[in-house]
Amino acid sequence: MFYDGDCGFCRRWVARWSARTEGRVRFLPGSDWRRWLLGISSKRMRRAMQLVEPSGRYSQGAEAAFRALTWSPRWPTRVAARLGLLPGVLSVARVVYGVIARHRTAASRVDRWLFGREVVPREYRWVRWGFLRLMGGVYLIAFTSLGRQVLGLIGSRGIRPARELLAADREATSARERWRQRPTVFWLDASDEALVRGCRVGQGLALAVLLGIAPRPALALLWGLYLSYASVGREFLSFQWDVLLLEMGLLSVLTAPDGLRPGLGRRGPGALEVFLFRLLVFRLYFGSGISKWQSGDRTWRELTACRHYYETAPLPTRGGWYAHHLPSSVQRASTGAVLALEVVGPFFVFLPRRPRMLAFGAFTALQALIAATGNYGFFNLQSAVLGLWLLDDAALGRVLPLGPGASAPLRPWWRTALSGALVSPLVVLGAADVFMRFERGARLPERVLRPLSWLHGCARPLRSVNRYGLFSVMTVERPEIVVEGSRDGEHWEAYPFRYKVGAVDQPPSQVAPHQPRLDWQMWFAALSSPPTWFIAFLARLLQGSPDVLGLLAGNPFPDAPPRQVRAVLYDYRMTDIAERRRTGAWWRRERLGLYVQPLALAPGPQPSGRIPRLTWLAPRGL
Repeated sequence: MFYDGDCGFCRRWVARWSARTEGRVRFLPGSDWRRWLLGISSKRMRRAMQLVEPSGRYSQGAEAAFRALTWSPRWPTRVAARLGLLPGVLSVARVVYGVIARHRTAASRVDRWLFGREVVPREYRWVRWGFLRLMGGVYLIAFTSLGRQVLGLIGSRGIRPARELLAADREATSARERWRQRPTVFWLDASDEALVRGCRVGQGLALAVLLGIAPRPALALLWGLYLSYASVGREFLSFQWDVLLLEMGLLSVLTAPDGLRPGLGRRGPGALEVFLFRLLVFRLYFGSGISKWQSGDRTWRELTACRHYYETAPLPTRGGWYAHHLPSSVQRASTGAVLALEVVGPFFVFLPRRPRMLAFGAFTALQALIAATGNYGFFNLQSAVLGLWLLDDAALGRVLPLGPGASAPLRPWWRTALSGALVSPLVVLGAADVFMRFERGARLPERVLRPLSWLHGCARPLRSVNRYGLFSVMTVERPEIVVEGSRDGEHWEAYPFRYKVGAVDQPPSQVAPHQPRLDWQMWFAALSSPPTWFIAFLARLLQGSPDVLGLLAGNPFPDAPPRQVRAVLYDYRMTDIAERRRTGAWWRRERLGLYVQPLALAPGPQPSGRIPRLTWLAPRGL
């Protein structure tokens, strides 16, 4: 390959191609004496680079670049090069090559900005090393948080007992079908001891990943264990960060290095694995952005969403309270910035190095601001951790004291093929998720939709390829449920929650990365009619279940459970700064009426070990 040695753009790309072909192609400047011996004129040399193959075949320009890369020992590079030689693709490449050739100086500057000054192949072993350890940290937080609540939520005396769910499924389905539809180890044992023991095992495995001990088997067990809880947790383990953790966890298993103490790993992650992580970053943010546009919600269209968001966030923080009082111009600007970042920013994920680093910085800043103004469990942390795949080892080395690692050897073809076979279904499902968000996706031919539907049906129980779209419709009001108990039906005492908005003088608190799942579900329940789990929650209060009461901040009936419980609905609004200073109140509220009328335990024997039977009472003392 003869190229213009005075062209900075040409020198940079020749360095990249030389690394890709690993000595199988000799790259020489156009001034080399061998050009004259091969009969390549100066006019042809000035027009485009020239390739001479052993067969004597001459090619130039874009075709020469693609043909040179077909000599690479790496089969993905060869496949990509042969695709570039297809007639339509090659025609477009020739036009692009001509434009660059006529503006080489500007192209060199743009290339240096996009890709950085270095032209060596990028490695991701340090990125993977940091990502996997942080994944261990996220899993540790998730299992620690769940362990504090698991019995109150899905224990035998909890709100939604896992044992009852599995017993109903066992009667309705065959053994093979139930494992396929609800993959969980708790088919073997769903006792309270097993539920608690599973969280402790999860903490131990997460520590192993955090310390770099047997990461691949430990991550596989963590993924299976968390899937087991998600399969029986129903509403309480169906948040977007739960399914995101499962999706990140499955990809982590596929990319983790082998061995007991692999360190950086002998080989780096494959290009397809890196692409799959970046596709997940794209889907996470683009899904949230495009769902806001497609929802038709006026608050997003009119750029007023942030004016409502801080006041109506499920579990606000003090930072959210103060942000709510920012000027309206700032609120409109921040709403527009969020839309732009979530709709346009994700496309930077697939651009060269510098735009990807800008996207990483913007996404990380967005997650930090969200964490400062609302409690979203471990979502902000895991989203920032996922964003590491927008960087490379050289970028990490600029901010962290990373030791020099030995160069990663070339992956054997069979490992690349095996990795491709494993991750290809995930790539297809992830790409289909993006495409099906648009009207054209719904008009795909039946021969395409049928296999996609089958593949999605196989993956659905694993909860590891999901659709994301947070706050597509902004809540503009804040109804809150206050649960009360009474011994006589006239004097009522409120049950205090740990983190949910309740007393008007209770300041918003910072609870993340802990995920108080009952408090979160109370926010969702207030937006609709009473769900089944809420009635079960009231029944457990009438029983005085210690596991359920442990989810609350206190018990106003310590001696014996109340005879009746009810739920009252209030409308909450944040006080302004002057009122806050004058009264000490963070909220003002207005009673809207009963959410659930008084309930009591039904007379007669109650079912053993199950949610008790209830009876409705006429409301008194309103």
